[in-house]
Amino acid sequence: MWWNYVVDRWPQVWFGSWQHFSLVAQSLILATLIALLIAFVVYGSPKLSSVANGVSAVGLTIPSFALIGILIVPFGFGVTPSVIVVTFFAILPILRNAVVGLQGIDRAIVESARGIGMGRMRTLLTIEFPLAWPIILTGVRISAQMVMGVAAVTAYALGPGLGGFIFSGLSRLGGANAIESVWVGVIGVVILALILDLLLVGLGRLTISRGIRVGN
Repeated sequence: MWWNYVVDRWPQVWFGSWQHFSLVAQSLILATLIALLIAFVVYGSPKLSSVANGVSAVGLTIPSFALIGILIVPFGFGVTPSVIVVTFFAILPILRNAVVGLQGIDRAIVESARGIGMGRMRTLLTIEFPLAWPIILTGVRISAQMVMGVAAVTAYALGPGLGGFIFSGLSRLGGANAIESVWVGVIGVVILALILDLLLVGLGRLTISRGIRVGN
């Protein structure tokens, strides 16, 4: 029954899967950029770092369903509130790992770079960031797995993705193909999460030097 349901609705399943993956991937890229910018600003200050870590911890306690409901009021239904919610939750683990990674770098290495005339920005981009990148990427992977599920919740705001199958099935429990619809959404989300994680593992292989991988 479940397989027949997928075959009969394959164009919708494929399109929903692509929308879901695209929403998560684009939001994850945006979240990474925002988190890195914040981390670059605060990691040198214990007080600001503490605030950033506190915000990250508190932010994760906010129910995604409630947040998407709140955002419907100013932004309406559709893609905009979906991107905001997914990006918001994706930022939190990345920001925390970025701050931890940058603060964990041996200060002697940084001082040596500064001692040979490298400016602060150049030191950050060519020394500190590459050394912290493995920890940052771990945060990105955690975020990717987490927001893959959050993205399904955005179907409440008519957002794109596989969440529509889940909500549709739950609203028709006891009716024809209701459970099949829910399973398509749930299994699809799990498969997409595994695919994205494999891609991020590959990104790590390409972007983390062998010396740093061995050191970690």
